[in-house]
Amino acid sequence: MQATLTEPQLRAPLKLQLSHARGRTDELFRLVRPDALYERPAPERHRLIFYLGHVEAFDWNLIGRHALDRPSFHADFDRLFAFGIDPDASGLPQDRSDEWPSVEEVSRYNRRARERIDALIEEAPAEMAHVAIEHRLMHAETLSYLLHDLPASAKTRPAVSVAPSGPPPETRYCEIPPGIATLGQPRESGFGWDNEFDETKIKTPGFSVGRYKVTNGEYLRFVGDGGPTPHFWKPEGGEWKLRTMFGVIPLPLNWPAYVTHVQASAYAAWAGKSLPTEAQYHRAAYGTPDGPERAFPWGAEAPDPSRGNFDFHAWDPLPVDAHPAGDSAFGASQMLGNGWEWTRDSFRPLPGFRPFDFYPGYSAPFFDEDHFVLKGASARTASKLLRRSFRNWFRKEYRHAYAGFRCVE
Repeated sequence: MQATLTEPQLRAPLKLQLSHARGRTDELFRLVRPDALYERPAPERHRLIFYLGHVEAFDWNLIGRHALDRPSFHADFDRLFAFGIDPDASGLPQDRSDEWPSVEEVSRYNRRARERIDALIEEAPAEMAHVAIEHRLMHAETLSYLLHDLPASAKTRPAVSVAPSGPPPETRYCEIPPGIATLGQPRESGFGWDNEFDETKIKTPGFSVGRYKVTNGEYLRFVGDGGPTPHFWKPEGGEWKLRTMFGVIPLPLNWPAYVTHVQASAYAAWAGKSLPTEAQYHRAAYGTPDGPERAFPWGAEAPDPSRGNFDFHAWDPLPVDAHPAGDSAFGASQMLGNGWEWTRDSFRPLPGFRPFDFYPGYSAPFFDEDHFVLKGASARTASKLLRRSFRNWFRKEYRHAYAGFRCVE
């Protein structure tokens, strides 16, 4: 059975876990200057004011309205802030900033929603409480993507340091022998999102996988040969720079290249290789030469930032050869942390998939061959989401995610 996280934070009562998750989203909104809350940093997403209300409305709609059937205290806001969007390029949102309520109105709604949820959460089904907590933690990451594209003048910069740059490490490959890759988890294991079930074992032939994620330095050669430019790169003074969360720096050649699925696939083809399948990722990350699979790439120990760059450890990437203590049994580095990793598999249900009856739209609408599976974690991924079965997904052309890749052959 898959190991569970054991650090005190993740064993805490659900009310305390929710309070911790609120702290993560509150931290992000404090970075945004009030007038910038009506900006839309990503054309494919809502204005930031929506997310200010959404993380609270989701909790209230799920627990207060759906689970416990309590009367609404602001039905219009319950509907307005209920659902995010994921349009393709043909259907981008066209709303105006003056069509949204004021920050003061949204803040009042948020305070009332929190008060009511705090009074009710112990009555809620545990599964729904976990959904509320993890939904918020996922937004703490995806909000970071949006804030990354806000100009520096719209954000309050905290005291942060940027990891040093250096030459990229030598490209190396790890040999992965044939074995079993286990996707998903058994239903009796504990909480998981609907797409994490049922447990599925896949016989995986042997292959070679990059020891490191593809670096900016490696990808730069592809760009020089006509390849597409990553979203976070910026030409300046005849050189490439990188847009970090709080500024622009010379392109760090030993950091992972954050790219779209389309760009990652194009690089792999250019290099004469391919992206890994979801099963290959699992085999390289969690497999062992001749024993049972590990709970985490480094072993059974619960996540610790010393193993990688995750759990809000930093605002930006680290060099791809940092944290060797987090290597997998086969020597693959940073399979968890420092950037999600694209696979070549489109997002599909595992055998035995059943949508949540209380949240049927979480996964099923995205089984459309346009969204692709990502595995691993970024610097802004919460420890609670680092279980082996967790699956992330984005559109193949979504450019805002902290998503890198590695190649297989």
